[in-house]
Amino acid sequence: MDENAKKTALRMIPYGLYVLTAEDQDGNLSAATVNWVTQTSFKPPLVAVGVKTDSQVHGIIKNTNTFALNILGKGQQGIAYTFFKPAEKDGQTIAGEPYRSGSTGAPVLDNTPAFIECRLVGSVEEGDHSLFVGEVVDAGVGQEPEGRA
Repeated sequence: MDENAKKTALRMIPYGLYVLTAEDQDGNLSAATVNWVTQTSFKPPLVAVGVKTDSQVHGIIKNTNTFALNILGKGQQGIAYTFFKPAEKDGQTIAGEPYRSGSTGAPVLDNTPAFIECRLVGSVEEGDHSLFVGEVVDAGVGQEPEGRA
């Protein structure tokens, strides 16, 4: 196989930018920028997200079976960059970004156009990322985005 062709072809798959968040019962919170996200079903509403297996957020999601996807809009690449590295919780902020606890207990960022909260219903654990399938149990739109990040 032509490795350069494979790399180029895979990069042509369209992606958005999201901040995946989860918090456990002990208050351990994790947030990570992700881009491998897709809707997989209307009834029930399901989404799938690729999560790096050695990340803190992976362990918390496996423990709590809940997570939130905070959907970034146009011009919010700065928020995406913030969550490329481990984020510190300080009061009601994560890496300086204000948040609230959602209905599942997962953190919902205040400054993103929309969010969805999910209950983990399945996973595929192959390779360096797991594919988590979540049933959408809550969602909100705070502002109509001008475009996608």
